[in-house]
Amino acid sequence: MANAFESIFTPVYEALGAAFSLAGLLWISVTLAAYVFAVIVARMSRDNPILHPLVITAGLVAIVLALTSTPLAEYLLSTRSIHWLLGPATVALALPMYAQWQRIRQNGWRLTVAVMIGGVVSPVIAWSLLYSFDAPLAIQMSMLTKSITTPLAMETSEIIGGVPAMAAVFVITSGIVGAITAPWAYRILAVNCPQAQGIALGAVCHAIGTAKALQISEEAGALATLGLCLNGIMTALVLPVLIS
Repeated sequence: MANAFESIFTPVYEALGAAFSLAGLLWISVTLAAYVFAVIVARMSRDNPILHPLVITAGLVAIVLALTSTPLAEYLLSTRSIHWLLGPATVALALPMYAQWQRIRQNGWRLTVAVMIGGVVSPVIAWSLLYSFDAPLAIQMSMLTKSITTPLAMETSEIIGGVPAMAAVFVITSGIVGAITAPWAYRILAVNCPQAQGIALGAVCHAIGTAKALQISEEAGALATLGLCLNGIMTALVLPVLIS
């Protein structure tokens, strides 16, 4: 029992200790300031996918690290508390799932099948390309999590032997590309149903796709949230079992 409590609370104590150190307070403040600025820019651009807050934040932090000659390892150590919050953020996905529970009950198997197909086909195609070019195994494993939201992708990638930071890059890139190309794909394929548009964006393009779906309609946004949650949870549960 003592070992169990130690394994649970030790990371929390370490994260809090890093957060309240001088370096921790400095770099967390820099990160939060960059994110607030990025959110303002994104809203001014009317949520243009290219100007997603995560992209701008990462760019600004990278510039500050380069200007101050700060090693990435030092930054990661100082902001350990932010990484620890990935766990609670993952658990928080239960809230939008609960909000959409009535839709799940009404269209359970249809939604599940659609999300499974979208959540499997896209990463498998991307992984196949990496495999055919004999890419390093860690990169291949990181690519398999590209269609789920960042907190889940980073945690799942680490479990299956991928690189969490690389998984985050793949997630953001796939979300931006998907959100930009989705309207063209819908026009070419004559997909006019808001429910179908929302499920596709949520299942394949996660949070960035969900933001795009909300621009289509409230219903599309609701279905995108559902697709994001279902695909994220199923991938996080099933992928480690399949890889092992």
